[in-house]
Amino acid sequence: MNKELIINAGTNGVEIALLEDKKLVELHSEKADASFAVGDLYLGKVKKLIPGLNAAFIDVGFEKDAFLHYTDLSPFARSILKFTQLSMDDKEPNGLDFAKFQIEPEIVKTGKINEVLNGKPNILVQILKEPIAAKGPRLSCELSLPGRFVVLTPFNEIVAVSKKIHSAEERKRLHKIVEAIRPKNFGVIVRTAAEGKSTSELHQDLLDLTESWKNIQHNLKGAQAPEKIMSEQDKTTSILRDLLNEDFNKIVVNDKNLYNDTKTYIQRIAPDKAEIVSYYNNGSPVFDHYGITKQVKSSFGKTVNLNSGAYLIIEHTEALHVIDVNSGYKSVSNNQEENALETNLEAAEEIARQLRLRDIGGIIVVDFIDMKIPDNKRKLQEAMEGFMKTDRAKHAVLPISKFGLMQITRQRMRPEVNINTSEDCPVCNGTGKISSTLLLEDEIEKRLHYLATHSHSRLTLVVHPIVYSYLTKGFFSSILKKWRKKYKTKLTLQENTNFHLIEFKFFDQNEEEIKF
Repeated sequence: MNKELIINAGTNGVEIALLEDKKLVELHSEKADASFAVGDLYLGKVKKLIPGLNAAFIDVGFEKDAFLHYTDLSPFARSILKFTQLSMDDKEPNGLDFAKFQIEPEIVKTGKINEVLNGKPNILVQILKEPIAAKGPRLSCELSLPGRFVVLTPFNEIVAVSKKIHSAEERKRLHKIVEAIRPKNFGVIVRTAAEGKSTSELHQDLLDLTESWKNIQHNLKGAQAPEKIMSEQDKTTSILRDLLNEDFNKIVVNDKNLYNDTKTYIQRIAPDKAEIVSYYNNGSPVFDHYGITKQVKSSFGKTVNLNSGAYLIIEHTEALHVIDVNSGYKSVSNNQEENALETNLEAAEEIARQLRLRDIGGIIVVDFIDMKIPDNKRKLQEAMEGFMKTDRAKHAVLPISKFGLMQITRQRMRPEVNINTSEDCPVCNGTGKISSTLLLEDEIEKRLHYLATHSHSRLTLVVHPIVYSYLTKGFFSSILKKWRKKYKTKLTLQENTNFHLIEFKFFDQNEEEIKF
């Protein structure tokens, strides 16, 4: 599979398109003034404890207080509170030595939040979910610093290896290496990308992350809540960090500064991939050049058409998303069950793409075309699971119910990408109504009368072809002839297929448009 990253930088921010085999599968946008992104660390102030919800509302500087549930508090919440206060009060020139930090006992899973956050202290928190709709950010105290090969987790001292690395020998090797190089008071999660990597590569990744932790300690010194302590990397570098592999064959950037930053980052994390970064400066918009704009227009909206003629209807409610699969005009056979299976399999692939592309989260209910044979239902479920393997968001696919519905849950961490692909009609301006053609005739005649009384003896009137036919019908009794005679002017009529139905313009004898 060939992967391409097309980056469009503008005055309002950056748009990032991920293509797999030339097909748009992810679309990210990062506004120039973006804040409260997933992964950002804040020094928050506990504002309100809600024992009934076993949760707290934390002021992190957003217009609405952020939400922190007890289950997101981390077993090492007391250690985080202690570390936060020590770092804020730190007077040492070289900062707090984290290796000598004394870890506090873990809190119990069934405890109460007011027992941990009593006194409403300041606390270091991480954005778990961005603000969505009327909700403020969702927070976590289970702090993590993601690198390319490992994720650093302060306070817990546990080494875990990704389950997606299937080789038991490789998992054992990576565990042994990381356990040997792990700094004190840090836990490490080994990512799938670490498979086959050397000790030096893993060690360098760990050093970079421990340096980030030192910066966090430095930023906490003297900080006043609410305050941002550390930003997650910008979307471009975070996508490259998470996705860059041997399948990537092109990264195109249309901004010189961003191109230099991206190239520098690639040279640091994967020097052998530096040559795939290129600068685009060909005049036309970069998204138009690579066909992304057209794919966006065809992929968003209520209706999504498939190659077979089948189509999807995607509806959004407050509680869930509903996707309806409708059969097309092409048939692979005369067997209804086979046709249903083929259409459903095609729809499943597109649905998996749509979930990634729109970043749809929560509960998704899919109404596939009815199938009778249980084996076909199983094939469809397995196919959907296969199509969603490339999705980085946590998800689960349930078997098709007896009503023919498939339920999917997908992790929601950011607001859904919603792009309006419809355009206002230039004739009615989106109202769905236009002026009567009878009134159009009166409007043209009023303008003509005005021009004739203001010394315009030679005029050209340009109209839509349908209006042209209407004004010239009847060789001797046409409206055009009547106007010429009535206003004693040499009036020429021309048609223009680019005009909308009720658009018209007058031009003088010098072929200059007359403005009213």
